Amino acid sequence: MTGRRRRRRGAAGAPRALDGGLPLDRAHGGGRYPGFDTMAQSRHWDAATTGVVAPRVGIPVDLRFFTPREEALACALTDQLLGQREDPRVPVVRMIDGRLAEGQGDGWHHVDMPRDDRAWRTTLAALDEDARDAFGAGFAECSWADQESVLRAVQRATGQWHGMPAGWVWSLWTRYADTAFYSHPWAWDEIGFGGPAYPRGYKHLGLDALEPWEVADARRGLDPVAEQGPS
Repeated sequence: MTGRRRRRRGAAGAPRALDGGLPLDRAHGGGRYPGFDTMAQSRHWDAATTGVVAPRVGIPVDLRFFTPREEALACALTDQLLGQREDPRVPVVRMIDGRLAEGQGDGWHHVDMPRDDRAWRTTLAALDEDARDAFGAGFAECSWADQESVLRAVQRATGQWHGMPAGWVWSLWTRYADTAFYSHPWAWDEIGFGGPAYPRGYKHLGLDALEPWEVADARRGLDPVAEQGPS
């Protein structure tokens, strides 16, 4: 999965991220930073940095933690959370799979939640169960609207959901999804982030200062909330 991507629009009625993030435009050559390509700066990175970042835009590695069914559920879940309704998508689930396989958690978990690896398996199964109860189909097989309905119920729940605090479940999903998404160069393209500064560094400091290779925000001055439209 290489190259630049097309992303959902910020107009009213467009797909929206359930985690509250603003919609981002991935139209190649368009969006907020038209023509910007983080990976074009990789020639300035050292070998160690390139070795960490470049595989994120390469061929996804094989599953090491999730089963194929769990992967399908996690893909449907994270697509909803991030508003990824079209291909190509940032492969967040493969990145989450790698973290869980290697035990790379956040270094903590809520006392009334299982460890993250068990929590992911448990909550995906519970999500599938809720979808079957509500719509007679597994979560991954439900329509976009039905999936959103199932997730909204979790998001708005108070107290326990399948024996776990609903708020902590939502936090688990969004923490991992957002961390994976915003560690990917395609997401960096959308927010105008030039990638690792080492070893070249940045010389133009200041809120509005741009490096010669950076691209100005084409939507500067617009209200992103108003542009997104009503929820």
